[in-house]
Amino acid sequence: MNIYAVVKELAGKKKLSISKIEHDLDIGNGTILGWKTSIPRADNLQKVADYLGVTPQYILNKSKEYTHE
Repeated sequence: MNIYAVVKELAGKKKLSISKIEHDLDIGNGTILGWKTSIPRADNLQKVADYLGVTPQYILNKSKEYTHE
């Protein structure tokens, strides 16, 4: 699972869209989608984590859980 997938899963549980999160946090459109293949900037990851009520470490650790499947 990549970072984007973790964020999408957490957002889905809160009935939020990725575009709403980007808009509310003033993060560029498509930034979070880019996390499928790249590592996010620390400040943006912190903003998204705070918004979703988790820590950046939670998101990163969760993204590593499924890398061996």
